[in-house]
Amino acid sequence: MLKQQLQQKLQQKLSPHQIQLIKLLEVPSIELEERIKQELQENPALEEGDETPQVDENPATNDEQDADEAADERDDDIALGDYLTEDDIPDYKLREISERMEKREEIPFAGSQTMYEFLHRQLGLRTMSEREMQIAEYIIGNLDSDGYLRRNVDAIADDLIFQTNSEVHEHEIEAIIRIVQDMDPPGIGARNLRECLLLQLERKEHTPASEDAYKILSDFFEDFSHKRYDKIMKLCDIDEDALKAAVAEITALDPKPGGLWDESMETAMRITPDFIVESHNGELVLSMNSREIPPLRVSREYIGMLEQYDKHGSAPSDLRDAALFVKQKIESARWFIDAVRQRQETLRRTMSAIMEFQKKFFITGDESMLRPMILKDISASAGYDKSTISRVSNSKYVQTNFGIYPLKYFFSDYLQTTEGEEVTTREVKKILLECIENEDKRHPYNDEELAAYMQERGFVIARRTIAKYREQLDVPVARLRKEI
Repeated sequence: MLKQQLQQKLQQKLSPHQIQLIKLLEVPSIELEERIKQELQENPALEEGDETPQVDENPATNDEQDADEAADERDDDIALGDYLTEDDIPDYKLREISERMEKREEIPFAGSQTMYEFLHRQLGLRTMSEREMQIAEYIIGNLDSDGYLRRNVDAIADDLIFQTNSEVHEHEIEAIIRIVQDMDPPGIGARNLRECLLLQLERKEHTPASEDAYKILSDFFEDFSHKRYDKIMKLCDIDEDALKAAVAEITALDPKPGGLWDESMETAMRITPDFIVESHNGELVLSMNSREIPPLRVSREYIGMLEQYDKHGSAPSDLRDAALFVKQKIESARWFIDAVRQRQETLRRTMSAIMEFQKKFFITGDESMLRPMILKDISASAGYDKSTISRVSNSKYVQTNFGIYPLKYFFSDYLQTTEGEEVTTREVKKILLECIENEDKRHPYNDEELAAYMQERGFVIARRTIAKYREQLDVPVARLRKEI
């Protein structure tokens, strides 16, 4: 049996324009530049340039001027609905940065060679056959970012069969691994932490302390990793002073010999701040770093094509299809320009709210002046939803008189002291870290004792919260903080 039924539903759907704006909000300025270049390539109706007419240094002839004036009149007389209103050709500029920013020096981009290039250069200094060189290149190509060889020898042997078209025995691979491990930096090519530290000790000057350290790592590595010092002294037949010297030798070693390249890559990363906040005599000035963003406009040529279609009225189907294509491209360009404009306005209002909320910090640079701030606080001040504030603060940086900070740095939860004062979790973590740094390393505080200490300072914090803060500070448990 068939019957009709009416049902009323309320659904929330995002328009393509809203989706485009959301995506643009999330990207930083340097990525926005690439996004604009991509859009300029894909949409012929979108052009780069100012809408303000430029004065030509070489004036045109009278006929050319008359032709230009006639074309301008035709542009003014266009009546094509939503596509040819004044909004189609916005007269704003996206450059909002002040003249003083033109004098700012660019943040340098540091270049450096990779770990593979560094090791490959050392391979060239060794006398090796072509087969051995292939194996060595494959091995250094499989080192991870810490400089470790995590793959098993048999797995490497299987892969090399296809690469060399011949069987490679495990003893050949082991011999090449030893050659790689003999390279700089010491410890490179190790299969685990124990081997990495032992390789470094083998290349150090032999002293009683280094020999004790080598014995501890080779025979009692598990006991050392769990800091069972009493057991180690008994099994190695050494006193406390000798153990201290051996531990000092071990702790001076580098557990991640490949970390040097990670640090250089981090240094090489170019951070382009999205905002510049300057303090002048207690007054804050906000600028948006928009030098990378070119001014955009809708193509006059495409608007002229649409005008020609309007003059024809009824036209063949092929011309109507072309006109539909032109309309779609103009609309897409118009949406994109509007999305960029809205992005800039949203970022400006959000950063203005953050700047006002954390005004004391931006003036003094004192971290203790940072107020507890959550998304809801800025949402209420800027007039946007919390999700919008979250997208704006993601991957964005602000340049101040005291350095460059990520926007997320200014957001932090707060705790209430026993006296009712609100304190940021960053300040609480700072106090917790000071407590851990000043503890007796022979008997470090466990999490319960740390919670009791914080309670004495006026912070009522549960033990599990202390454990969470300690992990965020990258501080190990009490057992692993123990020293002799």
